[in-house]
Amino acid sequence: MFSKILIANRGEIALRIIRACKELQIKTVAVYSGADADSLHVQFADEAVCIGPPDLSASYLNISRIISAAEITNADAIHPGYGLLSENSHFAEVCEACQFQFIGPSPENIRLMGDKAAARKLAMEAGVPVVEGSFWVVSAEEEALEMASQIGYPLMIKATAGGGGRGMRAVYSPDDFIQSFVTAGSEAEAAFGNPGLYLERYIENPRHVEFQILADKSGNLVHLGERDCSIQRRHQKLIEEAPSPALKQRLRERMGRAAMTVAKAGNYTNVGTVEFLLDEKGNFSFLEMNTRIQVEHPVTEMVTGIDLVKEQIRLAAGEPLRFKQEDIELKGHSIECRVNAEDPERFIPCPGKISRFLPPGGPGVRVDTHCYAGYSISPYYDSLIAKVIVHGVDRQEAIARARRAMEEFVIEGIKTTIPFHQRVFMSPDFVKGRVNTGFLERLNANPASKARN
Repeated sequence: MFSKILIANRGEIALRIIRACKELQIKTVAVYSGADADSLHVQFADEAVCIGPPDLSASYLNISRIISAAEITNADAIHPGYGLLSENSHFAEVCEACQFQFIGPSPENIRLMGDKAAARKLAMEAGVPVVEGSFWVVSAEEEALEMASQIGYPLMIKATAGGGGRGMRAVYSPDDFIQSFVTAGSEAEAAFGNPGLYLERYIENPRHVEFQILADKSGNLVHLGERDCSIQRRHQKLIEEAPSPALKQRLRERMGRAAMTVAKAGNYTNVGTVEFLLDEKGNFSFLEMNTRIQVEHPVTEMVTGIDLVKEQIRLAAGEPLRFKQEDIELKGHSIECRVNAEDPERFIPCPGKISRFLPPGGPGVRVDTHCYAGYSISPYYDSLIAKVIVHGVDRQEAIARARRAMEEFVIEGIKTTIPFHQRVFMSPDFVKGRVNTGFLERLNANPASKARN
């Protein structure tokens, strides 16, 4: 096992990793920018190193500074968290070259699954359903237009190195294709340094369902059930729950086997998530695989009782999986709300100083946050300030606890998305489990849902 881990991240996920390390009796090193000197992850780590000014490129994305911090503190492993460098195969290679264990999959895994077109081809060749579309990068406009006519409209243009909705455009007619193709390519290059695009048939308002995978270095793997991440805005997840209200046991087993098939085909190791689109008829298609711990990992922890961050560290240290598929049992229901420092109506970031911060508590309520009264939300980074995770014996109790938690949560001094979550949990469609990726548009179109607030 490792003796000291450097966490190459910030905010709530850095603090989450520090807590897992403390329970495993592993020393921790926090890195931070000038804007994060007062963050809780800096205060709770055994050591902390400032790696630069607030700008991401000069701090959290600066590989040489992170490696230097690991060297001067004698760390023997580096945990990337999520976002930032977590799915950067070059960073994983540099960690290995400098003799630091990268806590995640291999650089080869990251490179393969990070190329969305190649991952789709891998899934198809393994016999897993995929959405109709291209299996290679399409660069020429005329070639792309010809391929689009073969796939048919509406369709999606997607960045092959993409994520989080960037470099993605829905196109409904040939007249709009070229402009959308050029715009998506420019956005992909700006966001990922890679302008590569592929095409995919558009599925109207599907569910977004993902399966959590654990795999050791000896080829053993299991899945820990699914998470329903259908409530999104511009392809950014807002609320997640486990298990999905749409899945019966037979479909869960089929999708779970498909997820493990994809992971096996890619010789995957460590923690990962295989994502699917699920239509109203119960047909599912492979979407992508994320090669990191997910923001929404706590809902899986709540229904399985398995600490995913601890398992991620154990697997990176070369330990074998500690359980088989038949050992995995889903108990109860869990929901996660991402509370952001944003205007709850327009979802525009609202940085500033928190004057009052009273998180919810009580039975079945967990809050993952790096914030407190007096803490200033920086304009430089992601607007996530807290994740509220609830667990109940069934979905009804989980919803009731989510409502209570949102009523109890007091944050003053800045605007937050708490009112949005309150609207969702009062929505009849949500209560009945009638959600898909078009849920938010339906909610905003309903004047009664806004009137309640």
